[in-house]
Amino acid sequence: MEHSINFSLNGEAKAANCRADTTVLEWLRADARLRGTKEGCAEGDCGACSVLVRRPGHDKHLPTNACILLMGQLEGASLVTVEGLAESASGGHPVQQEMEVNGSSQCGFCTPGIVVALAGLLDSNAEPQEDEIHDALAGNLCRCTGYRPIVEAAQAAAKAGGALPGAEAIPAKGEVGGAESVFHLPKSLAELHDLRAAHPGAVLLAGGTDIALNVAQAKARWPRAILTRDVADLRSIEERDGTIIFGAAATWQEMLPHLHKHWPSFATLVRRFGSVQIRAQGTIGGNLGTASPIGDGSPALLVLGATLILSGPNGDRDVPLADYFLDYRKTVRRDDEVIRAVSVLLPETGEEMRVYKVSKRYDQDISTVCGAFHVAMDGGTVAAARLAFGGMAATPVRCMAAEAALVGQPVADGIRAAKDAVLETFSPMTDMRGSADYRATVAANLLDRFAADLAGETVEVMAL
Repeated sequence: MEHSINFSLNGEAKAANCRADTTVLEWLRADARLRGTKEGCAEGDCGACSVLVRRPGHDKHLPTNACILLMGQLEGASLVTVEGLAESASGGHPVQQEMEVNGSSQCGFCTPGIVVALAGLLDSNAEPQEDEIHDALAGNLCRCTGYRPIVEAAQAAAKAGGALPGAEAIPAKGEVGGAESVFHLPKSLAELHDLRAAHPGAVLLAGGTDIALNVAQAKARWPRAILTRDVADLRSIEERDGTIIFGAAATWQEMLPHLHKHWPSFATLVRRFGSVQIRAQGTIGGNLGTASPIGDGSPALLVLGATLILSGPNGDRDVPLADYFLDYRKTVRRDDEVIRAVSVLLPETGEEMRVYKVSKRYDQDISTVCGAFHVAMDGGTVAAARLAFGGMAATPVRCMAAEAALVGQPVADGIRAAKDAVLETFSPMTDMRGSADYRATVAANLLDRFAADLAGETVEVMAL
């Protein structure tokens, strides 16, 4: 039985009859004939395919990469393309008008995605500061020249105001697609477990910012997928009793205000490893579920002592994140379990946490090394320490020997021994992002940066 995918397209109700695993970019260009949305990288990196999506239960449209968003994920959503922005006002959306007046478009290929990203920013922030404009543009890579005239156009458009096409809420069905590709959208954890038991081979799909590359680039096909998007038990973010609990389907964008409040360094990392387009779609559960050794969320959560709450048909069990990873892309999570939530203790007085990402490009690049550091100070002495790295082994991992070298003395006094411990502990790989020697040297030297930060010294932030 065919179940059309129902959503709003540029303010009008739309029913799409297509494979649920079709990318939104493919459908827009081939079926809807809306070709302002471009394909640049097909991996969610360049932003040329940016569209605005308001998901069920949300009140704002957020920029999203259409190349790694699948049609089944649009069920019940509102989608706005650059063509919809052009029709939203006489002469186009204010961003489009100001881009034209200010000569802010170069070759034009990347411009639609840039317009979409800025329109999304202004929809949620009527008076953005310049750094907020740059953050909104971090996921859009213009290859022609500088961003100055684009930023100027954004500032002018903010003064003019502007609204996105309106759209009524469309109820999301529990199943969309057809015989060749069907997506299930359970509403409860119990329903999710029942579906997984009935369809053990189905893809478990959260945001898809990693695994959807198999569709976008490798042209894989998914006969069946089960989405976590609408499962209420997986969506919440709650602070209680000195703990913050992130539901596994919470997006990085939803988490960001909490991270900024409690761990500003972690928030900076999240802005770097995920553009607004990626943060709007990617989830904490997906980041940990893929078990990538270069997943930047893992080192930070390791040093925060995070605990995973794994849910199976017979109930929940708690697993410290330090015990979760077994080997490359292998974890202790059983086949019938899902990550329900991630629990982290809120910081106490005397605790310091920093996380540093070293990559070839500052924004939206895969880490060569990611180092995370957490200490609890007793006066001027380290009472407890957790140090973790990504990109240094088959899994994200803590360095116990370096931790031991710091405990019981001032940070500055223990750094030399801690650096030696890092060099002795790890035998990283060599690949296109860096040699083994480079990785080891950088990982050890990040401890110097940590010590300098704690000492109040100014440390330049750069991509290496």
